[in-house]
Amino acid sequence: MGASDPIANYFEFDEHSTNYGREAIAGVTTFLAMAYIIVVNPAILSDAILFDHETGEFTDETVINGVAYTGAEVVQMLTVVTILASIVAILVMALYANRPFGLAPGMGLNAFFTFTVVVILGVPWQLALAAVFVEGIIFIALTAVGARKYIIELFPEPVKFAVGAGIGVFLLFLGLQEMQVVVPYDATLVTLGNVLESPVAALSLAGLFLTLLLYARGVRGSIVIGIVTTAIAGWGLTIAGTVTPGVLTPPGSYEQATNDGILSMLLSVQYDFTPLFWGFVEGLGMIADDPIIFVLVVFTFFFVDFFDTAGTLIGVSQIAGFLDEEGDLPDVEKPLMADAVGTTVGAMIGTSTVTTYIESSTGIEEGGRTGFTALIVGVLFFLALLIVPIVQAIPQYATYVALVVVGIIMLQGVADIDWQDPAWAISAGLTITVMPLTTSIANGLAAGIISYPLVKAAIGDARDVSLGQWILAGAFVAYFVVYFAVEAGMVVF
Repeated sequence: MGASDPIANYFEFDEHSTNYGREAIAGVTTFLAMAYIIVVNPAILSDAILFDHETGEFTDETVINGVAYTGAEVVQMLTVVTILASIVAILVMALYANRPFGLAPGMGLNAFFTFTVVVILGVPWQLALAAVFVEGIIFIALTAVGARKYIIELFPEPVKFAVGAGIGVFLLFLGLQEMQVVVPYDATLVTLGNVLESPVAALSLAGLFLTLLLYARGVRGSIVIGIVTTAIAGWGLTIAGTVTPGVLTPPGSYEQATNDGILSMLLSVQYDFTPLFWGFVEGLGMIADDPIIFVLVVFTFFFVDFFDTAGTLIGVSQIAGFLDEEGDLPDVEKPLMADAVGTTVGAMIGTSTVTTYIESSTGIEEGGRTGFTALIVGVLFFLALLIVPIVQAIPQYATYVALVVVGIIMLQGVADIDWQDPAWAISAGLTITVMPLTTSIANGLAAGIISYPLVKAAIGDARDVSLGQWILAGAFVAYFVVYFAVEAGMVVF
């Protein structure tokens, strides 16, 4: 790029050997891969708001600040705040960190918010939002003083180099399940799905092979082409009457489009999310009711989000070539600040913890290397505010085609691991396998971080383990004690 182009200079296009076209395609790819959160996050969090603690049941409406709202209105409010929280975090990532990573309310973290904190622990959703807010403030403070960077740099080298491959297997497993190529089976937990009986599996595999062939031929935008082609084919087969509505299209979307019309769908969105904000304010006033439980909730949110984000940053940075020789991400505190700010703002307007998305690897694979990629993702999230029902019409299996492709590519990270060294092999192997089997990046990191100092000590190399690494391993053990106590119902609000 020429020196006269201020935008290219700001995002350091020349330094990263990139251009507008490549960054734009990468941004579109990342957005399409993570757009499902616009639908899924409201669906999960709405259960927290609609849960009646007195009856122990989910209701069809709720009262917020003295006003009754239907379940549909709650979902629409959550859809808007999901998008807004994502935009805030992505802008920090784009303009401050200059990294090509997308952010949004985290999957897993939203389920923990709803089903563990609100339903099992019995914590009001308003107080849970206050806990997420406090977590965000702590993140901002720790990031500003460099504490988060210090902790991440304590990760053992084999764990850092295994994270990318672990996320790759994780993406493969998630993608193949959503595509119904891998299905539940009682005897062995999972098995191969029957493509002849599943239109989703058949169409997904067709879309996957198309994407892989385009990628193999070096076609720029192959992942976007795969997602869009698969989605259009699903809608085309539905409109043609080949399959029943709801099979290859999101539930209710076909009926809504045909009965209400596209214009009516676009005008029906509930954009007023202020009831959720006032719910958050109410939650701040509840902290003093049971401060011990509040601290427990904050600690759990903090721990899971910290290591999920750290693992994701390391994994996607590895595939982008951002890591240095020690496996560290230079200036890591800048992208960490993005999720800290996003989490804080998101809690204030009504959503759970915001984190960096592993789907960012899809855009990185398309060549995204700067914050301009993230900026494109943010712009597309903003446009999604205007066309929420259309974004919700993208079938989830179509976006997961991208995750399978990227998961395969990320497996190359195993080549950086010294499999002849027991400490490397055991900690890296556990990181890679525990991550997908527990559907948690943090759990995979925990397995590697806990095992590394123990194996080092067992082979007589305890002197190679720093005090900080022992403390980090101990912190994970303490976390799991708390986590298992919560899951067992031993702690009740």
